[in-house]
Amino acid sequence: MQDLKFTMEVAEKLSYIKRNLQEVLGEDKIVEILKSRDVKIYWGTATTGKPHVAYFVAMSKIADFLRAGCEVTILFADVHAYLDNMKAPWELLELRVKYYEAIIKAMLTSIGVELDKLKFVKGTDFQLSKEYTLDVYRLSSMVSEHDARKAGAEVVKQVEHPLLSGLLYPGLQALDEEYLKCDAQFGGVDQRKIFTYAEKYLPQLGYSKRSHLMNPMVPGLTGTKMSSSEEDSKIDLLDSAAQVKKKLKKAFCEPGNITDNGVLSFCKHVLFPLRSSAFEIKRPAEHGGDAQYNTYEELEQAFGKEEVHPGDLKNSVEMYLNALLEPIRQEFEKPELKKLTSQAYPIQKKKGAAPQATGGGDDELVPSRLDLRVGKITSIKQHPEADSLFVETVDLGEECGPRTVISGLNGLVSMEKLDQSLGLFLCNLKPVKMRGIESQAMLMCASLEDHSQVEPLSVPEGSAPGDRVFVEGYEQGKPDEKLNPKKKIWEKLQPGLFVNEQHEAQWQGNSLMSKLGKIMTKSVKKSPIK
Repeated sequence: MQDLKFTMEVAEKLSYIKRNLQEVLGEDKIVEILKSRDVKIYWGTATTGKPHVAYFVAMSKIADFLRAGCEVTILFADVHAYLDNMKAPWELLELRVKYYEAIIKAMLTSIGVELDKLKFVKGTDFQLSKEYTLDVYRLSSMVSEHDARKAGAEVVKQVEHPLLSGLLYPGLQALDEEYLKCDAQFGGVDQRKIFTYAEKYLPQLGYSKRSHLMNPMVPGLTGTKMSSSEEDSKIDLLDSAAQVKKKLKKAFCEPGNITDNGVLSFCKHVLFPLRSSAFEIKRPAEHGGDAQYNTYEELEQAFGKEEVHPGDLKNSVEMYLNALLEPIRQEFEKPELKKLTSQAYPIQKKKGAAPQATGGGDDELVPSRLDLRVGKITSIKQHPEADSLFVETVDLGEECGPRTVISGLNGLVSMEKLDQSLGLFLCNLKPVKMRGIESQAMLMCASLEDHSQVEPLSVPEGSAPGDRVFVEGYEQGKPDEKLNPKKKIWEKLQPGLFVNEQHEAQWQGNSLMSKLGKIMTKSVKKSPIK
């Protein structure tokens, strides 16, 4: 009788662990562990874009793991975030780690998870250690470029000539299993190739092979994968009730469609697992009256038969979702969390418009639209037709060769100081003829309003022609090929450029950065950049 009870307990725990998963690799190992102790599981998230409501899918599974008695570690993968094409500098990533921890704790509290049963770890807590670093080197001696690319195919951006950082990414995720001492790693099915990579290579390092638990990829509100970079496909965790209503109203929810339906999928993977009571559809008597569904399968069947209208389903999801989000909104009304949010994810407000997230759409006034690059002035002479102008030949690291740049600096900056110097150039303005010679870029300078002090911006030591310069806190999206003069993008962005009291070049208070550090001035301060 005791053995039967023990078997039932193992089966119940396994049922919670597997609920709603798409695939489990190494289930037999999990069963064996459950016979003697609780399973140790880790879930990691790279601290890049803002978490959105799709994170509730992972949170509901973490709740399942805890119901099964599992020991759960949540990894804030800041090193992985940095390796993702260095979209954000370390200073910003530190703020984003704090934001992720605060928002995820608020989410877990909202769904009734006790935080004392969880362990929170940062990648930098262990991934910079001597032992871990040596294992990275050991792993790199075993893995081919082909296998590394294949492993990251679903989660690392694929290009013809990938950065080494993207090839390291899967190996680090595999090593995390050993250094976090877990029995299983949990993630989306899009990470399956990384999981099989870990199963292949960890034993070659002398470490045990772990099990892997995979969630399906839940459709977003547009019918595709919910993404933090696609505004219409996601509901932010801090969106107001009005914003939730607006986005759900536009959500893809075709009558009778039970396969490509983000609203219905959210019910399956979040709302039903978290509910202890029936799911209610509220509707007028003339439309069938209120209805209750005790299981997701009942709701799906009714929706497939078109007994539940998409509008009624959306209204119910809106009600339940707002109930989940309200405690999070209230938590982030605290002044310190409001400040953290604005620092971790700076936003640009258009005049008379709602705040715009960092990015680079055609209508967004974000600095990533500017093609700012390091250039070297390889020769310089006075313009033959204008005493105030210099004609410079500038190496911008382009295969097509140097560009001609005209600067109105004669009498303000000496020719000797400019010759062979490195500077910052704006490279996607429309070329313009100045006294018969076409200028193909612009040298960026700090200048007091009365021009009593003018100084070209200085780039970090060790910079090379072609190095990209970006604004801290804004993702390095692809700049406009050419700034449309009719839309006056440069004219609207330029007033935000300024050198502060500490000689730091900034845009709206966010530092101009290259991969080697900040853009500075040597003498001029508290001045516009033109």
